[in-house]
Amino acid sequence: MTGVLRIITHIFFLYALLLIGNVLQEIFHLFIPGSVIGMILLFLLLKLGIMKLKWLEEGTSLLLRHLTLFFIPVTIGFMEYLELFKGRGLLLLIITVISTALVMGVGGAVSEQLARRKETQNE
Repeated sequence: MTGVLRIITHIFFLYALLLIGNVLQEIFHLFIPGSVIGMILLFLLLKLGIMKLKWLEEGTSLLLRHLTLFFIPVTIGFMEYLELFKGRGLLLLIITVISTALVMGVGGAVSEQLARRKETQNE
């Protein structure tokens, strides 16, 4: 049971960083989304050594394993607003497919690079 509580704590901390990022974005009227600000805060905490990666590893691993499930709501949302895309729908569909493929490709490449780096550090 302690493993489950640890994972919940990791995910809660990530969510707290998201909320802090959203609050900072609202307070300072920044054009950067709160989620990006939260990721920058996480990066700074890790880079400055305030937080160790192993403190979040189990929760982030769980989220990464199920990452494809997070794309389902976006697809459903896109399908709900098809009337907005009439006239330019084909162009928007092409842009959506290309940008999704780029995000998945770059995300996969970065993940592989980080996994290789982690394997070499562990050897």
